Amino acid sequence: MSHTPDPLDSPALRTAAPHVPSSARGIWIALASSAAFGLSGTFARGLFEAGWSPVAAVTARMAGAALVLAIPAALAMRGRWGLLRTNWVSILLFGLFGVGACQLCYFLAVQRLDVGVALLLEYLAPVLIVLVLWIRHKKRPSVATIAGALLALGGLVAVLDLTGTSDIDPVGVLWGLGAAIGLTVYFFISARADGALPPIMLSAGGMAIGAVSMMLVGVLGILPMQFTAGSGSLAGFDTPWWLALGGLILIATVFSYTTGVMAARALGSKVASFISLTEVLFAVLWAWLLLSELPGTIQLLGGLLIVGGVILVRVDELRAARR
Repeated sequence: MSHTPDPLDSPALRTAAPHVPSSARGIWIALASSAAFGLSGTFARGLFEAGWSPVAAVTARMAGAALVLAIPAALAMRGRWGLLRTNWVSILLFGLFGVGACQLCYFLAVQRLDVGVALLLEYLAPVLIVLVLWIRHKKRPSVATIAGALLALGGLVAVLDLTGTSDIDPVGVLWGLGAAIGLTVYFFISARADGALPPIMLSAGGMAIGAVSMMLVGVLGILPMQFTAGSGSLAGFDTPWWLALGGLILIATVFSYTTGVMAARALGSKVASFISLTEVLFAVLWAWLLLSELPGTIQLLGGLLIVGGVILVRVDELRAARR
């Protein structure tokens, strides 16, 4: 096994990661991405209440995001279209697995499991990333990384407040693990794509490919695809479908995915994936503010545990960089 840095999490793929200002900026970008991702459930609920099926919502989300990003992505390329030829595999994998398969597996898991259980399974991705890097390096993670992983997972369980007594469907668990694999691919591809390829181009291409794959899921009848012109509710107000869809596309997709790619390049896949666990905390906070769903004490405690786990992993990363 070579002792060269792992290309999946190489410092060379980060934007000056060893420098404190750039690292701090990457952390803030990652938190902003998680906050935007956390709005997905709130906006999606408005569409579901309006009569949309999950596949329809996800398809419209990706297709709309691809259209919004098309012109800015083309301008960001500045005529360097050869980058698409050298990065087409990354874009394809990002769209099929990091975007399309991840969301498809998650919704299939939700059909058989509680939403909280399905989300917990999906967010096993940071642990999978640590395991993959461990296998590739043939070197056990440090105690700090292992402790951070366990602390963050414990916090995730607390935030989800999994106190239900529903049965666990093995098939649903497999779909949930499929979503975790898709999320793992998302972070690895985000970190390893050619640094010259603008993040917005990776997001736009991935969204277009993801939209096409989800359309095929609906057309083939794997899951129902239903669009309606009804309305839902948001923050206690009647919300038309187009407003919920607009928020889902612009904030929870265009902004969140683009900043997510930027964060993964600045911090590396491992640290960015652990910071992404704060999405669950943000989802709880948004539900509190917009849906009047007050988080419990155990959920607030879980948020602190997640933050503690992220700090441990980040401190260990910086210590390794100095060495």
